[in-house]
Amino acid sequence: MTNDPLLQPYRLKHLMLKNRVMSTAHEPAYSEDGLPKARYRLYHAEKARGGMALTMTAGSALVSRDSPAAFGNLHAFRDEIVPWLAELTEACHEHDCKVMIQLTHLGRRTGWNTGDWLPVLSASPVREPAHRAFPKQAEDWDIERIVADYAAAAQRMQAAGLDGIEFEAYGHLMDSFWSPATNRREDAFGGALDNRLRFAFQVIEAVRAAVGPDFVVGVRLVADEDWQKGLSREEGMEIARRLAGCGKVDFLNIIRGHIETDAALTGVIPISGMASAPHLDFAGAVRADTKFPVFHAARIADVATARHAIAAGKLDMVGMTRPHIADPHIVQKILAGEEDRIRPCVGATYCLDRIYEGGEALCIHNAATGREATIPHVITRSDGPLKRVVVVGAGPAGLEAARVAAERGHKVTVLEAAPLAGGQVRLAAQNPRRRELIGIVDWRLAELERLGVDIRYDCWAEQDDVTALCPQMVLIATGGLPQPPPLEAGAELVTTSWDILSGAAKPAGSVLVYDDNGGHQGMSAAEIAASSGAAVELVSPERFFAPEMGGMNHVPYMRAFHRHGVLVTINTRLLAVRRVGNQLAAVLGSDFAPDWREERLVDQVVAEHGTAPLDELYLALKPLSRNRGAVDYERLVSGGAIFPCKDAAAPFDLARIGDAVASRNVHAAIYDGIRYALRI
Repeated sequence: MTNDPLLQPYRLKHLMLKNRVMSTAHEPAYSEDGLPKARYRLYHAEKARGGMALTMTAGSALVSRDSPAAFGNLHAFRDEIVPWLAELTEACHEHDCKVMIQLTHLGRRTGWNTGDWLPVLSASPVREPAHRAFPKQAEDWDIERIVADYAAAAQRMQAAGLDGIEFEAYGHLMDSFWSPATNRREDAFGGALDNRLRFAFQVIEAVRAAVGPDFVVGVRLVADEDWQKGLSREEGMEIARRLAGCGKVDFLNIIRGHIETDAALTGVIPISGMASAPHLDFAGAVRADTKFPVFHAARIADVATARHAIAAGKLDMVGMTRPHIADPHIVQKILAGEEDRIRPCVGATYCLDRIYEGGEALCIHNAATGREATIPHVITRSDGPLKRVVVVGAGPAGLEAARVAAERGHKVTVLEAAPLAGGQVRLAAQNPRRRELIGIVDWRLAELERLGVDIRYDCWAEQDDVTALCPQMVLIATGGLPQPPPLEAGAELVTTSWDILSGAAKPAGSVLVYDDNGGHQGMSAAEIAASSGAAVELVSPERFFAPEMGGMNHVPYMRAFHRHGVLVTINTRLLAVRRVGNQLAAVLGSDFAPDWREERLVDQVVAEHGTAPLDELYLALKPLSRNRGAVDYERLVSGGAIFPCKDAAAPFDLARIGDAVASRNVHAAIYDGIRYALRI
């Protein structure tokens, strides 16, 4: 027994939820052909194993064919989904974790040129900027068939053994009828609030008739669009009251804000540098007003905030969705008295940015999430011989490799050239808005201390330093150093983004930032330079800039750029730099018009072109190693011993990971670290 508010059971209708922690609906894009097969099941089962009381699948599952998938959505309109969902539900029930699913018609929040190429529709023909489709106004026969589709989809979910469903009503078809911003109708579905709610209540009535009175049905709804032309707080609260009082809905899952642009979306789902739990008090106000079960999630990233949400009576169930992508075992660690060992969600939102850019959800620093079939979340001790392991470099790749190798029982020594660990993560965290990233480093350092790993700082390791430790496995995680872009002349005159981020170089009066990488590095350098008062122009050779960054992380950069007057120039290359008196002339060119050239006279040119591997030590150790540095990639991916023996007399195997191989990103470094260390 415990007095922890988070661990108290909660009764929802006939369901007994074992604690107050849930994962709200989101689409990780792990589906195959619209079905939740093995990868999807293992992802949710891992969270169930980790102790949460309720996992809400899909984000959202589609009830109709003319709601084509935008984020790898599940196809709730197909009978084939039932056995797959039944298998998922059973896997979660084994751990006493209840399973629900979110159902929707995406309305205008999708594209017409995918799926069956059917027209996108909405309450009125108002375009959503994010997905760019021009919707048709839903006709009477559209409404009739979609209501029936909701009922049929709900029956499929009930047949699969799920514990309940919720309807999505923010930014999708249902609430497009609610909002004055998207409903311009003059018929029975427009105008007064009663009319605007007509479609939603037709759906609720039809679903209740299909599934009966006992099946749990909820609504995830926007109760305030926080938008001058949108749904007001007053009308949103009235909708919440009507849903709570209708007798056919069992819970409300509260959202505040609107999502039709990237900028608006980050107000609903905040990222790093934004306020924690910004809508918690609003959700609590809805609960106080309706006296009805209320769920909510929006950057409730830590246990203390989640505990407060329950203890203060603001919520009945607290959603910790991105935190469970970072660590699916949060509740188990609370139960074990190991809250300090919870891997933190650092707000990087790499997960959602990947989804919205057409990829699958991956955590920036938990490579096991979404890869449960091949990468364990809990590292077990090796059943083979224990080895002496030397890891050179304490950036994200090296720290992860050291952590996993030590968990496996190996004796690990880390050699780091700098006085502090973290590598490029520590550099990225120098941007004040992104300082939470340091949690990637701090969590691993705490784990290494617990595991007794020896970290030696200020050690620029050379061949003799490594061989003196008599290793049986050497992992080179030395990272890379910034490299200039290919220029005709003047590379020596260029300042690197690292110089700006670290403070080694101060931004001058006028700065041209040339970003030939497309990630955070160049954008952060431009933001810091502009924030210091410099006049900044960001130049990119891409047809749209920062292509390696998703839309949600793009938002705060553009906010800063507009605030500080940063000029953005795309489709333009930096060709050369030369001195002109006390200034620099940046010579610009175009891939599209080879004869076109233009110059900018500036005080400083900052360039970002990724990193070149710092591989001297690797190359020195390679001829001394058993495998000569070779790795069997097929076995690395599919399983088995990955280091081929090329010299049986050599004392150690050797591999390099992270940016010591090639310039990539934090997730790639973490993934290298864990999958190589698991094979030792």
